[in-house]
Parts: sequence; structure tokens; C-alpha cells
Amino acid sequence: MMEKTSPIAMIRAAVNHVIKEKSVAMEGKDIKQRCEWARGSQLEADYHDNEWGVPLHDDQKLFELLILEGAQAGLSWTTILKKRDAYRLAYDYFDVEKVAHYDDTKIEQLLSNPGIVRNRLKVKSSIQNAKHFLAIQKEFGSFDRYIWQFVGGKTKQEKRWHNLKEIPAQTKESDLMSKDLKKRGFKFVGSTISYAFMQAVGMVNDHTVDCFRFKELAAPE
Repeated sequence: MMEKTSPIAMIRAAVNHVIKEKSVAMEGKDIKQRCEWARGSQLEADYHDNEWGVPLHDDQKLFELLILEGAQAGLSWTTILKKRDAYRLAYDYFDVEKVAHYDDTKIEQLLSNPGIVRNRLKVKSSIQNAKHFLAIQKEFGSFDRYIWQFVGGKTKQEKRWHNLKEIPAQTKESDLMSKDLKKRGFKFVGSTISYAFMQAVGMVNDHTVDCFRFKELAAPE
């Protein structure tokens, strides 16, 4: 003869089952708190979590971001992220020596590539910027040494931001950096673009205070 299960035991079993199901569902769910701009897609979240704001000192990667930030002008960063793999293929994985020697035939190839931003001014400036990038490497030993001098060689974090509206579009440091880059012949390096570059390569920590990456990247007090 089967024992009868009490109503209370049945209710407890049902509640435990629901809790277990929710727990399993939450295991596969990303509940990290991020900067507002990184909440729209997994692509943005991955870039935000792994790259944005991390101090970068590799010249090839610095060159990549310099070109991509310039390509972004007038567009969204999400658009560029979606095209990033295509850019890497089209630009020989941002080998600055190769890019600096691109000829007219290569320019036409780039302009016919639907995977990148097909803007003649941006494409031609990327090649000229590669040449100026090499000149800086020759003068300073590395582009890294040159570019980080604008923040004294370490990440700046003068203020703590609570939302995107508080974060400036440019600063005195980006103004100086932009002015010097332009003097050296670079294009698509206005102060706003320069500041976006500084944010991306960790020259400034502009994660908002509620973002989990803020504390991870914050300078020791």
C-alpha cells in the first residue's frame, strides 16, 4: 500500500522544484553590471569586458585601434565592431609596415570590400597614418612610448562617473594628443576621436562606478 504524501510536503516539493529550475536558468545567464553602452549585444559586452579600458602597450594593437577609431567617425562603434574581423583580413591584420606600402591597386580593393567602411578619405588616410606611425616608431622607439606620454605613462582617472552623460567627449589631454598627431600629418584624429582612442586603450579609465570593470581597472588608491 502506497503512503499518502501530505499537502505540505507536496507544496514544499513544488517550491523546491521551481527554485532549482530558476537556479539552473541563472547559471547560464550573464548578470554582470556593465557600462550602459555595452548592454546592447553580446559583441559589445565581450569587447567591454575583455578590451575596453585595459592598458594597451602593443604597437600593432595600438595601430589597429587608431585605424578603427578613425573609421568610426560619423558611425557607431557597434558598426565597427561588426566589421572588425573583415578589417583585420583586409588590412593584413594591421601589419603597419604592409599598410604603409599599400598602392592604388590595394586602395581600390579596399574600396570594393563590403566588409569595411568604403570611404575613400578614410581608406587613404589609414595608409598615410601608417607611414606617420612608422616615423613615430623610428623617433621614439615605439608608438606606445610616444602615445602614453600624453597621460604621463599611466592610466588617468581624475573623476568617478555615475552615468554616460557625465563622461566628457574630449579633454585637455586629448586636445594635446590630437594637435600633435595632426602636426605629424595624421588624419581622422580630432580630439573626440583621440579621446575615444584613449578610452579604448586604457589611457583613461572611463568605466562608470556601477560597472564591474571599474574596480578591476581602477588605479590603487
